[in-house]
Amino acid sequence: MSDIPVYDHVDQYLSVGIEYGCSDIHLPTAYPPAWRRFGQLQPIWEAAEPLTSEQTEQLTKSFLAEKEWNRLQEKGDVDFAYQNEQGRFRASVVKQRLGYDICFRIIDTTVRTMEELGLPVESLLPLTRYQNGLLLVTGSVGSGKSTTLASIADFINTDREDHILTLEDPIEYVLESKNCHVNQREVHTHTDSFPKALRGALREDPDVIVVGEMRDLETISLALTAAETGHLVLATLHTGNAPRTLDRILDVFPVDQRDQIRIMVSESLRGIISQQLVPKSDGTGRELAIELLVNTAAVSNCIREGKTYMLPGIMQTGKNVGMITMDDSLRQLYVKGTVDQEEILFRSEDKSQMREFFSM
Repeated sequence: MSDIPVYDHVDQYLSVGIEYGCSDIHLPTAYPPAWRRFGQLQPIWEAAEPLTSEQTEQLTKSFLAEKEWNRLQEKGDVDFAYQNEQGRFRASVVKQRLGYDICFRIIDTTVRTMEELGLPVESLLPLTRYQNGLLLVTGSVGSGKSTTLASIADFINTDREDHILTLEDPIEYVLESKNCHVNQREVHTHTDSFPKALRGALREDPDVIVVGEMRDLETISLALTAAETGHLVLATLHTGNAPRTLDRILDVFPVDQRDQIRIMVSESLRGIISQQLVPKSDGTGRELAIELLVNTAAVSNCIREGKTYMLPGIMQTGKNVGMITMDDSLRQLYVKGTVDQEEILFRSEDKSQMREFFSM
């Protein structure tokens, strides 16, 4: 037991996380220090004692500035970008029944290219060159949406000569201006909310607006308006595939507005990238499974008529413009031989069809 360290500053835990290639570090009350490695959450040291409420309070105070500490006392939770000599982190502290819970997402500060991430560059390239419209990156928490979004924004930064404005909560990847002028704003630090920042954005003459997350009616409505009025809007949503993404956008609007919104979306949507990170069978990392919907005349028609259930069929026949369904992407990973059959089946949309594929 004596060789298990007990640290009094979060930076010491973060350096362990960086050393072992983790995506997240958890320091919760009444549970041992834990990390998420290759998608799996487990204690850092198997026999470590659970952290006490006194220890998590000490750790919270070790890195929170007075402003964040006051906000935590007032609201019960706080999240922001934390930076030390080792790098940048997305930090979140919440008050709960037993004490404080601290969670860090370790941000790989190097913005990787689309090729390095394994994104279908040829199919995405035309979508980044529009002067207006909406390009969405979707997936569950921890599926790499922010990484993909930063990669696409950085490609535009090199490829075009425009004004890119990002609205994030918090800023994760720092984008240096290349051929574009890049302006990054953090919600709660530089502005009160996404809607307020988006309203301000339209007065700042941007060409490309990156919205960290479209999380409510007001943000979605403003993003659609921006996409219609001559801005290319890149944004993320917590949805698993293209049909669900479109349904989610429409469902936030009052029923009497939905016909009008369907027309807006059918005209302004450029594409939807949905992604998952699938653990490799040998435990050495994760593979990217990606679904891509490109807004063709047939897709636009489906959206306008509210027939999103027909989209998977259209995507099957739209391979010439780079469209691919999530299930086809998962099949490709299985054929490649890096991912287990159970993992593919668990993540597939049409399980009976996937079982048939395995039995062939």
